[in-house]
Amino acid sequence: MLFALINVEHLVRTAGYPLLFLIVMSESSGLPVPGETGLITASVLASQGNLKIALVIPLAAAGAIIGDNIGYLIGRKGGRWILERPGRFRRQRREVLRIGEPFFERHGPKAVFFGRFLLGLRVWASWLAGATRMHWRSFVLWNALGGITWATAIGLIAYFLGNSASNAIETFGIYGLIAVLIAIVSFFVLHRRGRAHEMSSARSDDGAGAESPDEGPGG
Repeated sequence: MLFALINVEHLVRTAGYPLLFLIVMSESSGLPVPGETGLITASVLASQGNLKIALVIPLAAAGAIIGDNIGYLIGRKGGRWILERPGRFRRQRREVLRIGEPFFERHGPKAVFFGRFLLGLRVWASWLAGATRMHWRSFVLWNALGGITWATAIGLIAYFLGNSASNAIETFGIYGLIAVLIAIVSFFVLHRRGRAHEMSSARSDDGAGAESPDEGPGG
């Protein structure tokens, strides 16, 4: 994993924006290349002043949207043939189609949108959407929303957290990182509430002490 990150960082640092667009588009179209790693790397480089985050996010979003549409067309034109053709694992391949078709009919928009954030679905959701004949207009809408949200969320998190974001996302995934961020925010909120409660209690004690009459000599 570390070796792959170093290679991606070197390539993105050298080739810059064109490679970022190409690698994200390739992953989205179904090729097993590290598109999200490329986005994280480019965003970290932007935080170091080597690239501009204002270009990194739109290019990654465009690559994701275009790549997914390529994957959709591939799935639409040849996906069913691949799944239904005679040969090895035909029963398993037909089972994928049998389960996937009603699933995408009922949950297609959610699968396309949230699949952008999950490694397996990020690579194959567009193929499955095309192979199961999901309506193209619905696919385009939710695919665009998912691509823009994904590029913006991952890009900004990696940009603002720098190298630590790269390590966290690669180790725990985006949902793990979000959980860590929520935990950190919750800790600070609870800490501030505790401090405010202590200060309020201290003021109440001081007020009670000031109102108590002093005892005279001899009680």
